[in-house]
Amino acid sequence: MDKCKKDRPCLSRHAKLDPRPLGKGMTVDEVIESSMFSYNAGAFRKACELFAGHVAGKDVRIGVSLAGALTPAGIGRSCLIPLMKAGLIDWMVSTGANMYHDLHYVLGYDFHEGRAVVDDEALRENGIIRIYDIFLDYKALLDTDRFVRETLQRELGGDRRYSSADIHSVLGKEIVKIRPELKDRSVLAVAYEEGIPIHTSSPADSSIGMNVAALMLEDHPVMIDTHADINEVTSYVYDIKKNGGKSAVLLLGGGSPKNFVLQTEPHIQEVLGLQEAGHDFFIQFTDARPDTGGLSGATPSEAVSWGKIDPSALSSTIVSYGDCSFMLPFFVSYVMNRAKKRKSSRLYEKRDRLVKKLKDDYRKTRQ
Repeated sequence: MDKCKKDRPCLSRHAKLDPRPLGKGMTVDEVIESSMFSYNAGAFRKACELFAGHVAGKDVRIGVSLAGALTPAGIGRSCLIPLMKAGLIDWMVSTGANMYHDLHYVLGYDFHEGRAVVDDEALRENGIIRIYDIFLDYKALLDTDRFVRETLQRELGGDRRYSSADIHSVLGKEIVKIRPELKDRSVLAVAYEEGIPIHTSSPADSSIGMNVAALMLEDHPVMIDTHADINEVTSYVYDIKKNGGKSAVLLLGGGSPKNFVLQTEPHIQEVLGLQEAGHDFFIQFTDARPDTGGLSGATPSEAVSWGKIDPSALSSTIVSYGDCSFMLPFFVSYVMNRAKKRKSSRLYEKRDRLVKKLKDDYRKTRQ
């Protein structure tokens, strides 16, 4: 018999590797649980099980980071919107590109399957934009630019300063208004209706940001306050942890959105001086290596040293290496089959109250 000693390796503490034959008619979750046990497949299965079994709990607040340009590949409509409608995304930080390209659908433009190896000069001459192997009509950019400028000019302005979540909410609201039949195709529109705040960590680094810049030249400035974004996303985390709940992060890729989601904890602990331990759950899908020193590949254990992850929660952190556009559909399919639907937390509508609480507690530490 295997007698286990404390703090010593012991086989009986580890689940058996028990693969089962795959058969006709099996669902995605059944395939994952039957065949994915080791290497990146094993990490992917554990990520699926962790999210569906624990992260999707009612007292867990889920923040999602979205890097690159995944919406042109259909990830917004196929994966993010189902999670949003199921109450499994509470707040999001995305590159501006994802939100800009999300708008093309509702303005009557489609993405097309193209080729990665192609004569780009010929594409330019024929008015075709290429995103790796995705093709798009150049006119989509011009019409989307016009839509962004006209909407923001009509709805926003004056002396008020806006967070990027306000920008995205206004665009989502306009989609619901003018294209109600297409609203379920848009991440922005669904976020507006579900009360999910979507932030951009670097709003100037996108086509939406360029159109905001154009409004300044038209003497109609829309002032974006990125520091307001910092306090808003931090308040989401601080609120749930202060009230005895847990915070989870689902990181799709890396880059600036990943850091913006994770820096909520150093902002609470290091800058504001408020007592906290770090995020409780960490799941990342990435193709970035940790040994190059970039944030995109930084591991959860490294994040512990910054206070981003609760050290006692390292067993609830998983990195699965691969392409998000490939992994996410299987992950979402598993979660939709295994997790229960939750009621939307509607954080966008609660922001002012949550930031006020953060501000009040911070001021107490300064006295």
